[in-house]
Amino acid sequence: MVNVRLICVGTLKEKYLRDAVKEYEKRLCAYCALTTLELKDDSKLLSSLSGKSYKIALCVEGKPLSSHGFAELISEASVRGQGSISLIIGGADGLTEEVKKMCDFRLSFSQMTFPHQLMRVILLEQLYRAFNISSGGKYHH
Repeated sequence: MVNVRLICVGTLKEKYLRDAVKEYEKRLCAYCALTTLELKDDSKLLSSLSGKSYKIALCVEGKPLSSHGFAELISEASVRGQGSISLIIGGADGLTEEVKKMCDFRLSFSQMTFPHQLMRVILLEQLYRAFNISSGGKYHH
């Protein structure tokens, strides 16, 4: 089972977002061991990126992928990262160039800007979809 670490700057304050995150965390436990690290600000972000995991930065200038492309990336990343993947979501100001340089891949969900709290829900849904695609499930249809 692959280890997935979600590293987020900022916390979820809204109950509806926390509920959505809990739902996807519950669904994902069938596919991966998911942990979430919430940081108050960017100051500890660099030190949290140490380790052998395959690091994916979410940033608007990253590469856009389809859901199937994201599923392939996650499958390949789990091998490259020796069974461990880190997904990094910045705060309101995004990620610094220094953080992005430490990552193995830059992923863009859209040219549009989303609130970082909502991006966590979107990312978890797409992560669930990616694992479902890779396992031959029906969720993605």
